[in-house]
Amino acid sequence: MTDAKTAMPRGLFGDDVLPLYERTAARLLEDLRGAAARTGDRLPSERALVERYAVSRVTLRAALAQLEARGIVRPSSSRGWFVAELGLLPEATMTSGSAAPQVQGFADYAQANGLTTAGKVLSATVRPATVSEAEQLRIAPGADLFDLHRLRFLDGLLVVLEHNRLPLAACPALAETDFNTASLYATLRAADPPQLPRVADYSVEARHPTPREIELFEIEETMPMLVATQLTSNQESRPIELTVQVYRGDRYRFRASITNQG
Repeated sequence: MTDAKTAMPRGLFGDDVLPLYERTAARLLEDLRGAAARTGDRLPSERALVERYAVSRVTLRAALAQLEARGIVRPSSSRGWFVAELGLLPEATMTSGSAAPQVQGFADYAQANGLTTAGKVLSATVRPATVSEAEQLRIAPGADLFDLHRLRFLDGLLVVLEHNRLPLAACPALAETDFNTASLYATLRAADPPQLPRVADYSVEARHPTPREIELFEIEETMPMLVATQLTSNQESRPIELTVQVYRGDRYRFRASITNQG
């Protein structure tokens, strides 16, 4: 399988591969600076912004939420969006060359690389969180948990078996969304208030496939599987997603930059 079709783990993609909503936020910020916008200026309507940037309203609202979290814009009930403290921010903010690592979803990566995605939901339920899950997600044991099992495809090839667990209170729309086609991270970004994935603790280990995985991936017992576990936190440093991803060993590559801070 070529590099262009190799699945990459969330949170470890290059700095030049940003989610569409972040690229939209960067363009909007650039336009505000170019127009010499000042604190209190009103932004164009959401409809006008959707047409200008050729994005969906969900993507636009995620971009606005990104800028709101940075203190750049603020919403006003029934009056739209306004510039907040644009003049206090350095020119480098929100550029695609930012050195900060980006936490991305499967669909974000595929879109940025021109790949088509597909999903097959195996199960999607709401159930009580176990004690272990509650500890990791910092919720009460027994609290409603959205539990999602999916197969994920890139350009028609099965790449990963994914198990997502999220506190339902963070985004009640999860239980009503069809994740055969919908993006999990786009759904989170469109929540009220938005849930913006910011930091991911990530680990990977190799093991033999289970009988169920042999059946789903249509592989031999000798095929190694790489299992990635991820705990993602939002813009308020609160855990919002616990995910286990199982990849075929020949359709996965792990990259990371390691720095000696000493």
